[in-house]
Amino acid sequence: MIKIDTEKCIGCGQCVKDCFPMSIEVVDGKAEINNKDCIKCGHCIAVCPQNAVAMDEYNMADVKDYDKESFSIDADNLLNFIKFRRTVRQFKNKKVEEEKIAKIIEAGRFTETSSNMQDVSYIVIRERLDKLKDLTFESLKTMGEYILNNHTLETKLYRKYGKMWIKMYEEYKENPKNDRIFFNAPVVIVVTASSQVNGALASSNMELMVNVLGLGALFSGFFVRAAQGNKEITDFLGIKKRKEIVTCMILGYPDVKYLRTVPRKEVDINWK
Repeated sequence: MIKIDTEKCIGCGQCVKDCFPMSIEVVDGKAEINNKDCIKCGHCIAVCPQNAVAMDEYNMADVKDYDKESFSIDADNLLNFIKFRRTVRQFKNKKVEEEKIAKIIEAGRFTETSSNMQDVSYIVIRERLDKLKDLTFESLKTMGEYILNNHTLETKLYRKYGKMWIKMYEEYKENPKNDRIFFNAPVVIVVTASSQVNGALASSNMELMVNVLGLGALFSGFFVRAAQGNKEITDFLGIKKRKEIVTCMILGYPDVKYLRTVPRKEVDINWK
């Protein structure tokens, strides 16, 4: 529940103007909130010039006052940072500190979600990563065999992947270091959500934090494919009801050094 400190409130109406669900009104010179319709987005907390708004559901210690020096990022530096990031598939045999993992997840936690659902969850796999690898390679091998043994239009489109997955499985079984899905990284973070968009947005911000911390990451589409409809994998991960796997972030210290950005296609934009 959102509460207004009436001693601090000056009835300026800034919270009313910025409240999308129109859950606030000024009555007798003080803000009043209809908590029934409120989506708990916190805009009233952020916009109030008197710091007169608080919320029971959340830890108010999360709230930080804005100052330009701490919160501003140069636009050109940010764009260069985005251009320089690379997908990493070579990792050092080095543990990732827990505080860095926590900071990466914090970047996801503060990412916007539709209707302020805050529906994104994170599963961190470290100690039992070998078990997840076994389940994943086995699932892809089974899928590959199904594709190669069936001749529908859909399976024809995926035949090259079917062959690849079986070969990857065989190489892994021969030597677990031949790991072409997780690339011997020390940490995997599986992002789940009830909304694909919410999970994807959180994952994108998480990857920015990964690079700030001197780490590298790969989003594994092969893992997401392996986990789809695979009860062993979803049970192992403990996927919550009404949530699905959105991304799988493979994480560690890079064992490769990039020296420059890379080119991209010309932008496809249509001005109206």
